[in-house]
Amino acid sequence: MPFIFASWIPNLFTIANLLSGVFSITCMMNGYMRESVFLIFLAAIFDLFDGRIARKLKVNSELGVELDSLADVVSFGVAPAILFHTLSPHSLLTSIAFLLYPTMGALRLARFSAKPTIGYFLGIPIPLAGLTIATMGLFFYTNQYITILLSILMVSPIRVKKF
Repeated sequence: MPFIFASWIPNLFTIANLLSGVFSITCMMNGYMRESVFLIFLAAIFDLFDGRIARKLKVNSELGVELDSLADVVSFGVAPAILFHTLSPHSLLTSIAFLLYPTMGALRLARFSAKPTIGYFLGIPIPLAGLTIATMGLFFYTNQYITILLSILMVSPIRVKKF
């Protein structure tokens, strides 16, 4: 029985990541931008530990991998995109960046899920891109070109060493 509980511990961290992303979006909808940014950073902390805990407890699972990708789309794809859109002056370029960013993030995660890599990431990880946008949002700064560049870098063929 204790082993079954141990297998859920990493998933609880992943769900905490997901809920942090959902609460971040809720905060944005109510005008609490700094709290929203804090919740994206909190999601990153949970995301950092879910995989490490799973490996340490030797309870890696297909469910955990897929749940992690879904949580990452919300916390580091949708939440930063909404933050960007909320803080940006509206224009055609803003709309393109807003649509492109979570789409490329989802494609990046789907590609990793379909063809995992060992020792490196192909394209920048979505948490890195999401935290970049959140950091800009912390200072109420947005840039459509940086957001589009992050979108492209997520699906680019560059290799980023895993740490």
